[in-house]
Amino acid sequence: MRAAIYNGQKNILLSELPTPVAGDNDIVVRNIFSSICGTDVAVYQHGPNTGHRVTLGGEFGHEMVSEVVEVGKNVKGLHLGDRVYPYPRLAKGDTKRAGTVGGFSEYVLIPNAKLNKQVYDIPDQISSKTACLIEPFTVGWRAARRSEPKSGESAVVFGAGTIGIAAAIALKSFGCSQVMVCDYSDFRLEKAKALGFTVCNNGTEDLRETAKAYFGEAPCLTGATADVDIYIDAAGAESILELYQSMGKFESRMVVVAVLAGKRLVDILNMTFAQHALIGSGGYFPVDVDDVITMMVSHKWDIESIITHDFSWEDLPKAIEKASCVNEALNVVIHY
Repeated sequence: MRAAIYNGQKNILLSELPTPVAGDNDIVVRNIFSSICGTDVAVYQHGPNTGHRVTLGGEFGHEMVSEVVEVGKNVKGLHLGDRVYPYPRLAKGDTKRAGTVGGFSEYVLIPNAKLNKQVYDIPDQISSKTACLIEPFTVGWRAARRSEPKSGESAVVFGAGTIGIAAAIALKSFGCSQVMVCDYSDFRLEKAKALGFTVCNNGTEDLRETAKAYFGEAPCLTGATADVDIYIDAAGAESILELYQSMGKFESRMVVVAVLAGKRLVDILNMTFAQHALIGSGGYFPVDVDDVITMMVSHKWDIESIITHDFSWEDLPKAIEKASCVNEALNVVIHY
C-alpha cells in the first residue's frame, strides 16, 4: 500500500508498506479523503516534538474518512463498503496514537473494531469530503462545550481556521445569539463571513471598539468593554491571553484550544477581581462526534466550503506546504 512516512522537518517519504490484514476481531479500511491538521503542518515545518507525538520513521495523519474493505469474522455491525470515521483516540487501541492513525496511508488496520467506539458510521447525507472534517470539528465542538454556553450569550472566537470555525458553529448550535470570528487573515475571514459570522481582522482593526459596537457595552475592571460572555482561543498567539484579561467583562470566560507549548503570564489579581475563568480544552469525546455528525446531516452549514484545496496523495508535501499559507488556504485535503 501507499504510505507516507514522517522523516523530520520538511521531509516526508512517500513509500510503500505491506497492506494490513484483518484478524478475526479487526477491520481494514481504505482512506478516501484525509484532512491536514495544524499539528501536521507544525511537525512538517518545525520538526519532531511540535505536534501530536508524530515520531520519526512512522506513519501519521488522523483526520480521515474511510471505506471498510475487510471485516473479521467476529466483528458485528460493520460491513464491506461501509463509510466510516475512524475515531483517532481509539482507532489503534492506544490513545497515544491519536495523531498517528495513518490518515496519510492508503489502508489502516483497526484492531478490535466496534461500531460507535473505534469507528463511526457516516450517514449517506454527508459527502465524503465533508466527512473528513469530522475530527477537527469535534475539537472545535469540545472547546465550545467547555465554555458552558448558555442561550442568548455572546462569544468571540480567535482564529478562523477549521477548529475556530467549528467552535463558532458549535457556539451558535448551543444557543449563543452573537458570535464574532477574529483573525489576521482576510482570506480566512471571508470564509467565516460567507458562513454568516460577523468578522474582525484584529491585526488591522481595533477589536475593543469593533466588539463594543457589535455586542454593546458591559463593565470590566478598567471601565467599559464589549459585552462578551465567552472567548475561545483557536489561534494560539501569545498576545491573546493578555488581550482577554484586559478586555474581558466581569464573569466572562476564555477557553484555550490552540496548541501553543510553554508558559504564559497570568495576572492572578486581575483574574480574581474580574471573576474571570480560564479553561483548557484538548481532544474530544463521543458526545462531540455525535453532535458533529448530527450537525453535518442537517446541512444547515456549508461545511465543505471551508475546504479550499484538494491534492492527490502523491502531492502530500505540496498539500502541507499549501496548508501552511494562511492567506491562501483554509482547510486542505488529500484524496486517494
